[in-house]
Amino acid sequence: MTHLNPVDTTAQRHRPRPAQLMSVTLVISAGLLASGCSAFDRLRNVGEQPALAAIDNPTAQPGYRPVQMPMPAAQPATYNPNSLWRNGSRAFFKDQRAHQVGDILTVRVNVADRAAIANQTQRSRTNAENSGVSDFAGSQTMGFSAALPGRLLTADSNSSSDGKGSVNRQEALRTNVAGVVTQVLPNGNLVIEGKQEIRVNFEIRELIVAGIVRPEDIESDNTIDSTKIAEARIAYGGRGQITDVQQPRYGQQVLDILLPF
Repeated sequence: MTHLNPVDTTAQRHRPRPAQLMSVTLVISAGLLASGCSAFDRLRNVGEQPALAAIDNPTAQPGYRPVQMPMPAAQPATYNPNSLWRNGSRAFFKDQRAHQVGDILTVRVNVADRAAIANQTQRSRTNAENSGVSDFAGSQTMGFSAALPGRLLTADSNSSSDGKGSVNRQEALRTNVAGVVTQVLPNGNLVIEGKQEIRVNFEIRELIVAGIVRPEDIESDNTIDSTKIAEARIAYGGRGQITDVQQPRYGQQVLDILLPF
């Protein structure tokens, strides 16, 4: 008689499937490949200065999308006959301010933010509850006063809380950057975008400014203040050897994301 060994269904149920193993392998390989490419790029640039980005058309970037904003009803343009002057012009024959796609204007970045907030909350409470029986059903006359407690219930409670919080933030950024008009909205507002890169030794500092401006806010010298830019996006940062040292290693960043403690 042939004896058949029982099948361990529990082990089979917990055994990883080939498809799962393949998925885990692909994820690990992709992570190693990405980190390896970054490491290879850094090794290739050892002793070399960071390369400046090429001057490209902002509208041709992969993530570029035309700005869509609520627009008022279109109104026909009116011109005054026998007049050489145009409303909004700063020059007699020609307006030198940016007004069409491709024009350049200067953005005066002037960011001076300061916030100081202080909160303090204090609370305290004291409670005392006492109850007892001094003479219960003639206990004093019957000689049972010693058997009865003087206090049946005694409760004391004290609570207090003290909370303090403060915020003190101060930021300042003052510089100028030239931007390009990338789009003219139906109501005449201009979408601008400017990028500036400065390389000092082995560190690149980059400044990016983007947003929507009114032609009326552009001054006669073709400049505009950053406080008059709607939907402003201002980024100031850098990349290079100093930035690499200031950031934790990518392995530490992964552990900070995955570890719950």
